[in-house]
Amino acid sequence: MRKNKFIFVPSLFTILNMFSGFLAILNAMNGAFIQSAWFIIIAAIFDSLDGTMARLTKSATEFGVELDSLADVISFGVAPSVLVYKFYFHELGEIGLFLSSLLMIFGALRLARFNVELVGFDKEFFKGLPIPSSASTVASYIILFYDAETGMSKFEKLTLIPMVIALSLLMVSSIKYETIPKFSLKSMKSSPIKFFYFYLGIVLGILTRGKIIFPWFVIFILSGAIRSLINTFKPILGFAGTTSSDETEDFQDFDI
Repeated sequence: MRKNKFIFVPSLFTILNMFSGFLAILNAMNGAFIQSAWFIIIAAIFDSLDGTMARLTKSATEFGVELDSLADVISFGVAPSVLVYKFYFHELGEIGLFLSSLLMIFGALRLARFNVELVGFDKEFFKGLPIPSSASTVASYIILFYDAETGMSKFEKLTLIPMVIALSLLMVSSIKYETIPKFSLKSMKSSPIKFFYFYLGIVLGILTRGKIIFPWFVIFILSGAIRSLINTFKPILGFAGTTSSDETEDFQDFDI
């Protein structure tokens, strides 16, 4: 069997993801919070590209999956935990230490669940909030509300506490979140709203210098939670049996 000469390409992007996470940690420790937040966002971009490259080069491997998980623990678990701790939670003493660790602990639990439940590389939904989305939500919150000269208001800092707890719990929940649609004509035709939401968000994120990223993620997170509530109450409201077996197949566990 001929060896795939592009097998190293996805891992290269995974390594760039990991390195960005390392830079995010260093910047957070040095008090450069905006820079730290941006490196988390950059890590998330590299994380999305490694999966894309794996599909394009047909070089997805178990090694790549494991390396991706290790990189994600650093960039989207440790890095945001260090960021929120150095930014504000260190002021809360031992409680702050515990709260800041939740993003890392629950993120690692989510990735471990993914590794034992992985059944394929091409699913329509994630089970639980993806760890890059959790980290990016925290990072984009800092980008939107923190100012290097004036800092952040007390209320805005306190908001980080329920946000961190909610994001941590969502990661290990069974709520289904949509995957990033492929950049293709087929994907655009099959799910136009989903396609334009994701890719218009990228364009607006660039045009607004990251200011739109946080509200974009809030809508994404709420959409999954609302859909889950609707599906939960459908039987009670008399709409049982509306989900086909084919749709259930699409909801199998897959993660990044």
